[in-house]
Amino acid sequence: MKMKVLCMSAVALAMIGSAAMAGNTSALDDPAKMSPFFTDAGMKTLRTEADFKTAWMSMKPDERAAVLKDCGDTTLNKSHADFCAMAKKMGG
Repeated sequence: MKMKVLCMSAVALAMIGSAAMAGNTSALDDPAKMSPFFTDAGMKTLRTEADFKTAWMSMKPDERAAVLKDCGDTTLNKSHADFCAMAKKMGG
């Protein structure tokens, strides 16, 4: 019986740990950080290059690095291709 309880406890902890790690989202999915780069609420249309650069330079260096890191991920880059292309042009 003790072995069964230990196994179930291990499974429960693994599931809780996985859920906690899944809570980490990409900087590219944070509307508060991303809205200055887009003209619309749906974040589909990028601002002009000059406006993009202004928004990019207003970010902290560590935030810019996080965005560029996320743009390096092929899965994230597919869904944010236009943004990542412009971000790479600005900072990497």
